[in-house]
Amino acid sequence: MVKQPVSVNGVIRWRDVGLAEDAHREPKERKMVVLRHEIGDVLRDVRQRQGRTLREVSHSARVSLGYLSEVERGQKEASSELLSSICSALDVPLSLMLREVSDRVASAEGVTIPDTVPTEFSREFAREFPEELARDLARTP
Repeated sequence: MVKQPVSVNGVIRWRDVGLAEDAHREPKERKMVVLRHEIGDVLRDVRQRQGRTLREVSHSARVSLGYLSEVERGQKEASSELLSSICSALDVPLSLMLREVSDRVASAEGVTIPDTVPTEFSREFAREFPEELARDLARTP
């Protein structure tokens, strides 16, 4: 196995990339994904990228420091209201945080996440693009 850097929403992750003969092996049992762990990991990543402390975010989100810590460690299942408050304190849209969680879950499940806009989608909305870009999209197979 070889490790390869993969960027998911601006965060670099290392993914195992096997050789061609590895593709013929029987699939191994999937790791169970615990949603609260993934949510906590994403929230912690966002907070740390901003260089903020748990104390700062807990104060802004109006949640106790201990509870926020438990949410980040995946020990507590946060309500949608609490997640919204934490995301607001981090100045990150809830939808973006949930998308990152979704990408991580998909990756853990072995689902391929497309990193480009599907051709059918781009052609459907080509009229909304600048004329030069629309011509380039029309030429793609």
